[in-house]
Amino acid sequence: MSTVATRSRDFLRLVRIEHSVFALPFAYLAALTAMTRHGGHVRWLTLLIVTVAMVGARTFAMAANRIIDRHIDAQNPRTAERELVTGALSVRTAWIGALVALVVFLGAALLLNPLCALLSPLAVAPLIIYPYAKRFTDFPQGVLAIAQMVGPAGGWLAVTGSFDGFGPAFVLSVGVGLWIGGFDLIYASQDAEVDRVIGVRSVPARFGVRAALHASSVVHLLAFGLFVWFGQWAGFGWLWWIGLALTAASFVYQHAIVKPDDLSRANRAFFTANGFVGIALFVFALADLVFLQHLRG
Repeated sequence: MSTVATRSRDFLRLVRIEHSVFALPFAYLAALTAMTRHGGHVRWLTLLIVTVAMVGARTFAMAANRIIDRHIDAQNPRTAERELVTGALSVRTAWIGALVALVVFLGAALLLNPLCALLSPLAVAPLIIYPYAKRFTDFPQGVLAIAQMVGPAGGWLAVTGSFDGFGPAFVLSVGVGLWIGGFDLIYASQDAEVDRVIGVRSVPARFGVRAALHASSVVHLLAFGLFVWFGQWAGFGWLWWIGLALTAASFVYQHAIVKPDDLSRANRAFFTANGFVGIALFVFALADLVFLQHLRG
């Protein structure tokens, strides 16, 4: 395998490109919902550019996160094998990949419409702040929630080009932010003891794992309520509610399998259950839009 191919493979492994499944469906959901309100036709080019923008933004965020956190990662046994810690990927290569991804994101925003282009630097800001948040606040998950609100909001604005009728998108965006921030409380609980030793700040490190898991349950309940509100405001039918029922089951499942004294299944809750949430809601929402709201290709 060539050096370029090897570096590309290691970079994609570094940024976990496959984890785009968490946020991308909600950008599609917002965009397609906006399309039903503005002509009822699928704008395939817009969806393609939204995809490029989302993948670019997420790739930049993950690469920047790994670069900024590499010294912290080296002190944590769970993260000590990451590519920048072991030297499998150089910091220079990671920065090149991050900057390319940033240019891709900004370029895609420029192609969408003037409002998206204008707001794109604001979308980047929380992506940069988040890795540093654990150094100055006990609530970095709050910064992560703000960063994740960008996806649905951007998907909607990519279609409309204005804030007129933005209410449903705002509700969905806050719901998605709370959802991802909530499951990061679960994920961060794995590192609570190590974080206290090395000086990393987080809700689990400051208040304890039990409190973090309780907070995650409350936050996910709020997120679910916002998903219900979004569905009502956007006029979704019974197919959407089936997706929500599956989402509720997924929330219950992930909180049932993770206990304060047993975090061995935290990864299953983080990756499997939450990946299912994004896909299930999007699939049933798409079915609702196509069959009940007559979204046309």
